[in-house]
Amino acid sequence: MTPEITGSETLVNLPVQPPEPRREGSALIARLVDDFGATWVDDQSLDAWSALGGDRVVLFAGDPVRFPEGQDVAAVLPELQRSFPGRFAVAVVPRDLEEKVARRFGSQRWPTLLFLRDGGYVGTVSGMHDWDVFLQRVESALASPVTRAPTIGIPLVSASGAAASCH
Repeated sequence: MTPEITGSETLVNLPVQPPEPRREGSALIARLVDDFGATWVDDQSLDAWSALGGDRVVLFAGDPVRFPEGQDVAAVLPELQRSFPGRFAVAVVPRDLEEKVARRFGSQRWPTLLFLRDGGYVGTVSGMHDWDVFLQRVESALASPVTRAPTIGIPLVSASGAAASCH
């Protein structure tokens, strides 16, 4: 049975401390942390946070000017969490580290919700969606098994270095 997750746990006892909050970011991102118990994580603390157990969701909102829908996802994330009570904790990556952390999991689209479980990769939900679609995608992610992140492994290329082809 998965323990209930409140989203308010701290990383005080972890070997790697979370990054200091970056107040130059969006007010909606700061609201996730200040009002809804999200945790700041970075490339050094993410593994320890995700290994705390249960389902965990990391928001990659992206640059608010280039990807304004990232702010919409930040605004609805607490509602998604409320729709699945006790099912997942939320973390936020400081804006200046998002690309580095997202690349590790093969995420190339903004905004993205990264789903982890017991320290393992589950999948992503990218973009902003109508409410019913968002609920379905989150429910599907929470029901999905842990799998390999898309960037883990050795890429296959031909001896000539050209892309594989059927001709």
